[in-house]
Order: sequence, then C-alpha cells, then structure tokens
Amino acid sequence: MCDISIISPVYMADAIVDELVSRISDSVQRISEKYEIVLVEDGSSDQSWKKIKSNCYKDSRIKGVRLSRNFGQHCAITAGLKIATGNCVVVLDCDLQDDPIYIADLVKRHKEGFDVVYTRRKKRRFGLIKNLFTRLFYKIYNYLVSDVFAKGTDLVGGYSLISRKVVNAYLEVGDYRRQYLMIIKWLGFRHSFIEIEHAERHSGRSSYSVKKLIQHGIDGITSHSVKLLNLMTYFGFLLSSLSFIAGITLIISYLYTPFQAGWTSIFVLILFIGGIIISCVGVCGIYIGRIFEQAKGRPMYLIDETINVEH
Repeated sequence: MCDISIISPVYMADAIVDELVSRISDSVQRISEKYEIVLVEDGSSDQSWKKIKSNCYKDSRIKGVRLSRNFGQHCAITAGLKIATGNCVVVLDCDLQDDPIYIADLVKRHKEGFDVVYTRRKKRRFGLIKNLFTRLFYKIYNYLVSDVFAKGTDLVGGYSLISRKVVNAYLEVGDYRRQYLMIIKWLGFRHSFIEIEHAERHSGRSSYSVKKLIQHGIDGITSHSVKLLNLMTYFGFLLSSLSFIAGITLIISYLYTPFQAGWTSIFVLILFIGGIIISCVGVCGIYIGRIFEQAKGRPMYLIDETINVEH
C-alpha cells in the first residue's frame, strides 16, 4: 500500500492529461513519495488513452485503466477506487477546475481525524445554465433526500479525500446507478470541509449537456429517496379531496342558482387530471426501471486494458 492515491476519471481530455499529471505530481510529492495516480479512461473517442499510456511508461506510480466503453463518471470513479491502494484516496475531475494544489490541505485536514474531507467552492465557474440547474437540483434534492449537510450543498464538489475505511465501505455499496458524492454522504463517517477556489476549465468543454444534467439529477434523486413516490400519493389524495369538495359545491350551487356548465372548464379539468395521472405513472416507471437495472446484476463497468496495475 502507498500513502495516498489520486483518482481522476478521464473523458475526452487528451489536451489536459499531461498537465493534469504534472500538477498532481508536483502537489503530492510535497506530501509523500509513496503515492499513485490512477487515471481511468472512460471510453473516450480522442487520444486520451494514448496520453495516459505515455505518462504511465514514464512513471510506474501512474496507473492507467481503460474501460471497454463509456460507463459514466461515477462508474469510472468506482473502478479507480477498486484499484487504488492508498491509505487515503483523493478524487478529482480531470478538467483542472479543481486545482491539485489543495491536495495538501485535504491531507492535513484528514490527519486531524476526519475520514471524509469535502471541498466547498467559493464560487462555481460553470456556465449560467449549469449553475442555475445545479442550484435548482440541490434545492429539490435537499427536500426529497435526507442530506447530511444541506447548507451550501450546491457549492460542494466531487473533489474530496476519503480514508481507506470509507473506500472499503463505498465498495460494499452495490447500487448499479450511483453517484460518488451522494454515496459518500450516505455512508456518514466523520467529515469536514476546506474552502477552495474554482478555476476556469483548462481546455475544451464539459461533456455534460443540459439533457445529461437533467438525467444526472433524476438518477440522484430516484437512487437515494422514495419520497417522490410518497408525494405522488399525497397529491392524489389532495386532488380527490378537492374533487369531493368541488362536487358538493356544484350541487349546492345548482340547487340555489341553476347554471349551464361550459365545455372549457371540463376540458381543462380532464387535461389536468390526465397530466397528473401520466406524471405519476411516469415516476413509478422510473423506479421500476431502476429495479429492473439492479435486478439484472450486470457489472457497473468492464475494464479493457490496464497499465502498471498489479492484478
């Protein structure tokens, strides 16, 4: 085992890999010479794997893992955690928006007795749409899911340090649909934060489109809470109660002031009720789909090739 492992999932980042490795190495060498850098290439169509191999051949402490296809960032992180041997593990994105220079601060806080050290960004430097979506998602998430630190959650990023104990606990979680940060929060353990500056992306653009961000949000909520199903049930009872009250009101109104009902109100009411029913069925369908995926028992990822990894 080494003192510290650094894991970074790599996707469509051939222009960043060399700089990423250089910055991580410069930062971690100030802490210990017994370290490893695990780069997990997540099915990129560019030259990312070629860049990773080049760095692995230069230094055996750099380990390359190539997945058979794109399984997603969080499965790539899981693959890295499975391979990492460090007494503590740092996870960070490959885009260098989270500077590796903060690794020393993460380790320092870990040595104070914390099993998990999160980073809280002073300001997110994403695009307007992604920033708005992130804030909205965490407001909904904090309402639907029991969160361990609701205040400022939208500023907490995946750049974090976890102890070997937490790594082992994380790998015991068998969720097929997973999100690294949310599982770490669910695990508990003693945690702390450090403040960091969020930088501009080194090069290229994020692979997360608006569609992917929405899917990411749906996965996070439905994988960690059934409160959405409960809300649909409560809403159904509410509509039933309102319908009963409206029916009594119409009967009384008809007895005292006869009127001729219009088609518009009936049409709107049918559309409204129909929309609610379809939405409820859709929510149930999402959860059933998650059950189907989990029941198949397929692996979260498949490894195509590794370099400097002892099997």
